[in-house]
Amino acid sequence: MAHHRAPDPKREQFRRYLERAGVIDSLTSVLVSLYEEREKPSNALEFVKQHLNAVGHTSADTEALQQEVTELRKRCTRLEEENKDLKARLQLCEPVSKDGSTAN
Repeated sequence: MAHHRAPDPKREQFRRYLERAGVIDSLTSVLVSLYEEREKPSNALEFVKQHLNAVGHTSADTEALQQEVTELRKRCTRLEEENKDLKARLQLCEPVSKDGSTAN
C-alpha cells in the first residue's frame, strides 16, 4: 500500500525556486534530448554537461559576442593599416641595404 506524505515545506520551496530559475525546464529539455538520442553516448554525464552549456547561452549572449567580434575585426583592420603605414614611414627613415639589413 502506497503511503502519501504531506509535502515538506522546505522541499516544496526549493522546487519552486528551481522552477522559477528555469532549472527544471533546462534539465527536462536535456534529459529529453538524451532520451531521444538514437545512439546513447558512452558518457551520459558529459552529454548533459555539454547540452546544459548550450541551453545556458541566450540570444543576448550570442548578440553580445557577435558585436565584440565585429569590433575586434574593425580594430584589427585599423591596426594592420597603422602597422603598414608605420613600416612605410620607417623605410623612409632607415633605408634597407641590399642584404636586408638596415643602414646605421
